[in-house]
Amino acid sequence: MHIVHRGFDTIALSIQANISADLFKILDAEREKAEEVRKPIPFTYGGAEFDVLPHGGNGYRFILKGGPLDVTWFLKKPNARDPWGIRVSVGSTLLATQGLGFARAYIDKMLERLGVSFENHQVSIARVDFCIDILAPDFELTPEHFVIHSHANRGDYLAADDDTRSNGKSGRFTSVTIGKMPGRQVIIYDKRREVIDKHKPIWWDIWNANLERDALPSLDPTQASTSRVWRIEVRAGKDLLKDRWQVRTWAQLDAMFGDIVAEAFEKIRYCEPSDDGNRARWPNHEIWDLAAVSSDDDLMEMRSHIDPTQIKYVHRQEYIRLILAQVVGNATTLAALEGVDDIELVDYMEQIGDRLASMVEGDREKAFRKLDEAKERYRFIG
Repeated sequence: MHIVHRGFDTIALSIQANISADLFKILDAEREKAEEVRKPIPFTYGGAEFDVLPHGGNGYRFILKGGPLDVTWFLKKPNARDPWGIRVSVGSTLLATQGLGFARAYIDKMLERLGVSFENHQVSIARVDFCIDILAPDFELTPEHFVIHSHANRGDYLAADDDTRSNGKSGRFTSVTIGKMPGRQVIIYDKRREVIDKHKPIWWDIWNANLERDALPSLDPTQASTSRVWRIEVRAGKDLLKDRWQVRTWAQLDAMFGDIVAEAFEKIRYCEPSDDGNRARWPNHEIWDLAAVSSDDDLMEMRSHIDPTQIKYVHRQEYIRLILAQVVGNATTLAALEGVDDIELVDYMEQIGDRLASMVEGDREKAFRKLDEAKERYRFIG
């Protein structure tokens, strides 16, 4: 077993501030445009680039996204009676590749460009996820091997038994979730399977960068027998952070989050069964001890040191692969409709290129407009 990544996976926070009335008017007009075309549209303000979604949600008038680094901004209409007008959700890509310190600086910089001023005490952290990815090809997950610590206050921040969920696939368990948000959740799941199923190729680069640093061979995504990665994730919701640990600000998170994670590994344990009838005395499984010990270090600046240009490249290549597969699929369907035989298919595909070129030539203005729109839509990874 070997750790191939550890660090923050999600951060969600609210800001006690509102956008300006001028910015609201501009955004409102942009959202109307997005609603008309029923898709996100590009938006630039103060040097910051976003996509404005054609809808809001959960009381927020605007939702803005900022490209492959996976940061989402939720903005309310300015209201003096509701000072908490901004919410930010930072996803795994930015945190895994650049670290928490970069994420905090990035949030401050983007809000400054939007003309939003606030102090450190006006930040309220609502959710923090921390994960450890372990290369363990031979590990088999057994839900019954979880033991909840005898001192745990289940009523406050541990879920009851019916909140323990497990998912199986192909005759084996692939995930177990214990707990319920916005309290505490501890999850163990087959991360390799999720990366493949949800098309997240950047994780192979993250894992391999860390393996290279440790002078170990890279993972081959096609070989499950040697590339099975299991993720152990601790999720701390706002009830656990604020009520149990009194964590609201960045400074409080810096001081307390290591203890929050350590407590999670004590209260919830994955064990090796023994002959002892008292399950509380079962020893921890090797994978659990490895994850727990690794989380004893300074958690604040973990990152994989992948260059941001590599992130853009991986995302771009994945889009190219998916779109090319769609093009081939559509062309094959067209061939079937036009009665093409198997032996004629390759020649037919060559003819499709000529037909496409003729269609572009027939309406160059429309084709060039579509090209510009596509460049704008994918500008974050272009």
